[in-house]
Amino acid sequence: MGSSARVRVLIAEEHPLYREGVVRAIKERPELELVGEARDGREALAMIKELQPDVAVLDVKMPELDGLQVANALVRDAASTRVLMLSAFVDRQIVFQAVAAGAAGYLSKDADRLEITNAIIAVNHGDTVLAPEVQAGVAAEVRSRWRPDVPSLSERERQVLEMIAEGMLAPEIGRRLYLSPATVKSHLQSLYDKLGVSDRAAAVAEAMRRGLLE
Repeated sequence: MGSSARVRVLIAEEHPLYREGVVRAIKERPELELVGEARDGREALAMIKELQPDVAVLDVKMPELDGLQVANALVRDAASTRVLMLSAFVDRQIVFQAVAAGAAGYLSKDADRLEITNAIIAVNHGDTVLAPEVQAGVAAEVRSRWRPDVPSLSERERQVLEMIAEGMLAPEIGRRLYLSPATVKSHLQSLYDKLGVSDRAAAVAEAMRRGLLE
């Protein structure tokens, strides 16, 4: 996009009054060009594919497909459109999910017109824009999900871990999973190695400490 080109914007919002307010704000900015309006997520996705706007402003909660599903579909299709989420909900988990789904920005619907249009421009320039009231919450969510000490277990190792936590012995585990005693022993030893322990009780305790077992 050349320096003189306007940012092409599509908005998807179920509620007409709120949508009209954002539309007016976009039209008031000479840097922006409104190319489409959608009332639900499915319509938004179809219009984005057809019109290829620079920025799509999506409500998180919409009929048919929600904003997160639309964002995921755009990432899957390697679309160039950047996504700015607008929502009445600023729960940190929802914001985290939106960013993880590929959103470049997330604003509360309490944001004023200038904040919204400035965010559209910033997102188009490649910036990430988060509402001030959600920034600390997102950082906390990232920290809570970051688990550097959690080992990567295979699906079979997880099954064996859950069964020894239930008190099952190796022969019973073998019968339940249709595995030979030698194979069960191999899985157990792999579990011990990954958890840094040497027996069943310690494996269960360490797995609970690391959040691998409830």
